[in-house]
Amino acid sequence: MTTLLAGIEATAVATDRLTASVLRRDGEGTPVVLIHGNVSSSLFFQPLMLALPRPSLAIDLRGFGDSETLPVDATRGMRDFSDDVASVLDALGIAAAHVVGWSMGGGVAMQLLLDRPDLVRSLTLQAPVPPQGFGTRLDGSLCTPDAAGTGGGGANADFVARLAAGDTTADEPSSPRSVYRSSYVAPGFEDEHEDLWVASMLTTRTGVDNYPGDGVASESWPGFAAGDRGILNSMSAKHLDLTGIVDVAEKPAILWVRGAHDAIVGDESFFDFHTLGKHGIVPGWPGEDAAPPQQMVAQTRAVFERYAAAGGSYEEVVFEHAGHSPHLEDPERFRTLLLAHLAATD
Repeated sequence: MTTLLAGIEATAVATDRLTASVLRRDGEGTPVVLIHGNVSSSLFFQPLMLALPRPSLAIDLRGFGDSETLPVDATRGMRDFSDDVASVLDALGIAAAHVVGWSMGGGVAMQLLLDRPDLVRSLTLQAPVPPQGFGTRLDGSLCTPDAAGTGGGGANADFVARLAAGDTTADEPSSPRSVYRSSYVAPGFEDEHEDLWVASMLTTRTGVDNYPGDGVASESWPGFAAGDRGILNSMSAKHLDLTGIVDVAEKPAILWVRGAHDAIVGDESFFDFHTLGKHGIVPGWPGEDAAPPQQMVAQTRAVFERYAAAGGSYEEVVFEHAGHSPHLEDPERFRTLLLAHLAATD
């Protein structure tokens, strides 16, 4: 199928780190840089790019889309990805941009702020990974020293196999199309681009160095913990801590957008093994004290409150009828919010 919408240009950008695929659209003003999430690619941003009057760039992260497949060193948290993004902007001569990060891409955007604050004019974070990473209590402390229940060992093996096989059906709950319908958007949402979204998901490279990564045995429930390679481990609290954004010297304004029906990033998400244990889906749960379901939204809000108290600012906007992808589910509202945020931060 044709994956590029009319008006979008795809280019390969060679940097000192990788050759990255970048979707581009011209416009006026400070550019908008769009960073996709896990099991997706830049293709998900095309309608938004077409709706923006500003120049926009959507970058395929390593191992996604048409970018080079390189290993992800999970011990660096989001840094392999954020360093790649910085290298693309440097290669293109972009000194500063409005950065939009979705899901895992929100973590990449926060890491970019930590390491290259010069590049970040403003931040828009849609359903971002919690700043503490996955596997923590409400206060951000690890539930177990090895972050048991997080990382590559928790991936659905059939979903991974179907990604690798290029499955476009909705035959099983673990088919990528079924996962898109059940987890990326709120129940009942439909649009004309579903085939394109599935094609984007299927660009995900699988394996221990990419998605989902490796895992290790754990003495703690549920018997596995985060490894050191690949994508899911890079978001484990064993390796990821983005709370340092509270202490950056120059604090760009943050727009935080989330859907009320987000199945992936939420308080007691069913993508969290502790939630699965609490509801009896995974047996042997040791209880709230040992393995509390992660309060992802509450944690994110607490970090952003500290960010504001330290001199920054943030706005939280909830799309009441949306899931994990407000920019797809209510595109006009998302566009209006984003443009207002960009205008206020130019």
